[in-house]
Amino acid sequence: MNRLKIRWIIFAGLALVIIISYIIRIDLDTKPSPLVQKSYDYIESLPESTVVMFCFDHEASSLPEIKPIALAMLRHAIRKNLKIIGLSTFAEGTAIGYMLMTKTAQEYGREYGRDYVFLGFRPQHISVFLAMGESISHAFPLDYLGNRVDTIPMMRAVDNYDDIDMVISIADGDRTTQWVEYAGARYHQKIMGGITSAMITSYDPYLASGQLYSVVGGLVGAAEYEILLGTRAAGNRGILAQTSAHIYVIAMIIIGNIVYFRMRKGRG
Repeated sequence: MNRLKIRWIIFAGLALVIIISYIIRIDLDTKPSPLVQKSYDYIESLPESTVVMFCFDHEASSLPEIKPIALAMLRHAIRKNLKIIGLSTFAEGTAIGYMLMTKTAQEYGREYGRDYVFLGFRPQHISVFLAMGESISHAFPLDYLGNRVDTIPMMRAVDNYDDIDMVISIADGDRTTQWVEYAGARYHQKIMGGITSAMITSYDPYLASGQLYSVVGGLVGAAEYEILLGTRAAGNRGILAQTSAHIYVIAMIIIGNIVYFRMRKGRG
């Protein structure tokens, strides 16, 4: 069998494993990590009508990993009847953030303008972080739908970071770091992250120093958060597919090595 054909068989097998993993349901025994537990406990402890800010600091390319994290944390905040302000620091993440917030709010019958609002996107994100410390309605005169922010019922009681309990940065890069450095350092705003797996170690110094309150990291973090919420959704389906794919790749490496050494032994 030629090498090209073998490669096609291996990749087809990998695709089949992932598809089957999404079709069948197997509930993996996942224990929440301390950071995920800390994130969940904090949101759970907030009284009703507390204002939190969700910032969608990501692009569409990271959506398979970011979306389960965002949905799990949004569902928790909305289920707790918290007031949510949404925005994005990426033009590409703006429509995604609005769609995720609207979809989740509709699941719980929440009303735009009273329970949640989406501010949209402004360029020069660091200037925006600093401007919101003075006045959110000055940084965002209009929301994503074109409404004057200072006329939106929910926003009449929100002026700046002093009125926001926590900023949750849903990020696939270092944008959460800049929230810490500007909104956190200058205005003492609490920051929490929902980040991709590849970025977790980059935030260790900020977690160790307490500048970053906690993080929910990658598909594993989303799956753990869903378990704490008592529901298994995209995070758990994703982690099953990811785990199955890893096992398949390891099996292929082992089989490939066995075949290689047997062929070498056969050649003498």
